[in-house]
Formats: sequence, C-alpha cells, structure tokens
Amino acid sequence: MELVEERSFRYRIEPHGGMRVPGIVFASRELLADAEQSLEQVVHVAALPGIVAASYAMPDIHWGYGFPIGGVAATDVDAGGVVSPGGVGFDISCGVRLLAADCDADAFRPVLTAVMDGLDRAIPRGAGPGGVWRPDGPGELERLLAGGSRYAVEQGHGEERDLLRCEDGGAVADADVTQVGQRARERGLGQVGSLGSANHFLEVQQVTEVYDGPAADAFGIGPGQICVMIHCGSRGLGHQICTDHVRFMDQAMARYGITVPDRQLACTPVDSPEGRAYLGAMAAAANYGRANRQLLSDAARTVFRRTASARLSLVYDVSHNLAKIETHPVDGGRRRLCVHRKGATRAFPPGHPELPEDIREFGQPVLIPGTLGTASYVLAGVPAGDAFHSTCHGAGRTMSRHQAARTVTGSELRARLREAGIAARPKSWRGLTEETPEAYKDVDAVVTASEGAGLCRKVARLVPLGVVKG
Repeated sequence: MELVEERSFRYRIEPHGGMRVPGIVFASRELLADAEQSLEQVVHVAALPGIVAASYAMPDIHWGYGFPIGGVAATDVDAGGVVSPGGVGFDISCGVRLLAADCDADAFRPVLTAVMDGLDRAIPRGAGPGGVWRPDGPGELERLLAGGSRYAVEQGHGEERDLLRCEDGGAVADADVTQVGQRARERGLGQVGSLGSANHFLEVQQVTEVYDGPAADAFGIGPGQICVMIHCGSRGLGHQICTDHVRFMDQAMARYGITVPDRQLACTPVDSPEGRAYLGAMAAAANYGRANRQLLSDAARTVFRRTASARLSLVYDVSHNLAKIETHPVDGGRRRLCVHRKGATRAFPPGHPELPEDIREFGQPVLIPGTLGTASYVLAGVPAGDAFHSTCHGAGRTMSRHQAARTVTGSELRARLREAGIAARPKSWRGLTEETPEAYKDVDAVVTASEGAGLCRKVARLVPLGVVKG
C-alpha cells in the first residue's frame, strides 16, 4: 500500500477496496519500519460499518487481534455504527496508574532495597490465580464489577482522592453484570489485586525531567520525586469476556448483513442486543481493572508506609483498552460515537468537563510506560487533539515474546539491570527476558512522534529505580 506523508509524523492511506474512510498513521518512517502487517489491519478497520473520519494508528502501532495495537476508530452510533471487541482487545481496561510519594530520591535510596523486598512479597503476579484480596463469593464479585475502584475504596482499600483522580471517577457507569459469563466470573474471582504477567509491572520511579512545570505541579509531581507506576488490566475475566463476545458477534453478523475483511473484526451495531451486551460486559471488566489497580495501590501504600515512612498519593489512573460512547464533531455536526481505543489512551484537552476540577485547565494526564529499564512519561491532552483526543499507550512491541527470549539470557539481563542501578524483583528471570528492551520500539521516539503529531504534550520523564514483574 502507499503511505503518503501529509506532514511530519502524519501519513495517509487513501481509501481503496472496501475502505469507507482513509487510514491515518501518526509516526515516523523509522517507527513504521516493520509495520506492514499492522498497517494492513489499519486498512481492514477502515471497512467497518459506520466508521467516521479515519482508521487511526498511533506511533506505537504493532500487530494485534483484529485491530492493530495502537488503533483508534469511531463509529456513528445513530447511523448503524458497530462495536467490535477486537477494537478493545482481550485485556479490557488494561491501563496505567501513577502514584507520587512524599519523598525524593536522595531520601529514598537508603531504603530502596527494603521497599523492593517488601513489594516482592506483597504484590501477587504471574499467569495463574492469586490476588491481594478475594471476594467472599459471587455477590461481592458482582458488587466489584458494578462499582470498580469505588467499591474497593468503600471497603477500606483507598481514599476519596483516588476516585477524583481516576478516569470515570473510578467506575464505568454502564456495567451490566448479567452479561458476564460464568467462566469469566470463575477466572476473575481469584485474581483481584494482581499484576498478571507479560508486560505488566509495578515500578518504583524517579522524576528526572519536568517539561511543563505548572502542569506537573498541578498533577502532583516534581523533579527528583519518587513515584510508583502500575500497569495491569482485567486479567482472565477480561480475556474471557472478549472471547465470549467475539463468538456471539461472529454468529450474529449475518443477521445484520455485515461482512468484514477479517473475522477477528467480528462486530454488530452498537444499539443491537449483542452490541449492548458486549458494552455492558466490557464496562464490568473495566471496573474490575480499575479495582485491580486500586487494590495494588493499597498494597504498595502499606509497603511504603512501613519501610520508607512515605505516603503515596494518586496522580491519575487511565485505561488504554476501551470502547467509549462519546460525542465529537464530525463533518460540521456533533455525533454520538463509539470510540474504540486499543493500545491507545484518551487524551482530553484543557477545559474538558470530564476532567477533575483541580487539573482541568492543564488537560488530561496521559501515562506512558516504557520498556524494562527505560524511561516512562507523563503527557497531557492538547486543544484540537486528533483521533478523537487519543494518543499512544507505550513503546509498542517489535518482537514476539519467543523471539525476545532468544536474544538475551536471564543472567545477562540481570547484570544489565544491576549495572543500571535498577532493583528487579521478577517472578522468574527466564520470563523476564521476554520483556527485554530490544523487543520494543524506543519509547522516547514514540513520545516525540506523538507530541510532534499534535496528539499530546510532554509534562515529565521518569526513570525506574526498581521493578516488580510477573
């Protein structure tokens, strides 16, 4: 396919074949060097019924299920627009939470080892069951699926500020617990408050650069400050919900006269029974993901309080795998859209009414985790942000996990992290090699492209001091 460079960090794929809209890719040529497969997915997404404006891709684009990871697409709900579980992904509401400690690096370094040892014991991780809290039965799990972080805080696992600084106030309002299947419930019951595996982590970080002082002050971070970043999602419950509803929609598409270029894009109209069922189950999984990060925050706070006499305050919590019903201008009018963001972060502009009042004038905080041993970023939404106010979500993989594990041994990776002064606490060093930095794009380049494309602006850069991984 032909990529036409419209301007710096913005490329266009003209509509062809079954495409209803163009493809718009925000990136540099270097970031797209190995993106042929994922660009084909951008083309496929552009064929979805009801899609408006464009099929978008972020600078961290890479191949995913149906949609590329780093893909954004909005469909017109009132014109038969569809919702596709592939546009959200299996790890529903996977997202990032940043907490700021009331201490700086100089005061913290003497207790780093003790803190990391405490987190190693306190943070459940890995592919199987186990969490910091187990609901006492199906009824309590249902309350958590309906209430998200709010329910966790009500049960004593947090503070009111946590809800003020969390996307959607800590819970998506449209959760329909009745659409969560039995197998999903079984998988979710034993994993509440756990990291999982793969690229999920809890990192202790230090703020090394501040690019926007007023925004950083409002968010609650400053030079030298110690922070904790948590990256995880809805675990097996979210995965099962996606699996179940892809199957339901695949069976239902013919009834609506829908054909798609890839069966992984199974979809039905947003306002169909299947569409509403998926959105209700997805919202329940999103609430599970929010509660999951809330409970991990509570566990981290206990460790910091006990070993460092430090307090952790929430900066923000935001998801990057969701479909949301939002209103946006399209072709001169405002339309009700189903905005799919898969491996992409909502980045509302300054003044947006859904942002917390104390930070509203600076735009939405966007949290971008780096790869193992590299920097992470705090960004902010900007006026006139493109792609329905969306931006990147991380570095983006360039290798499969099997490929990555063959590039470095566990002992080599351990030596590299130790030399960099990073205290690592993995569940296994062999598993950690799947997340070696060589397996990902350069997060600095991804952020540069995102800012250069006008999707966001940089607020602060953080580097890891210690990492807990599954």
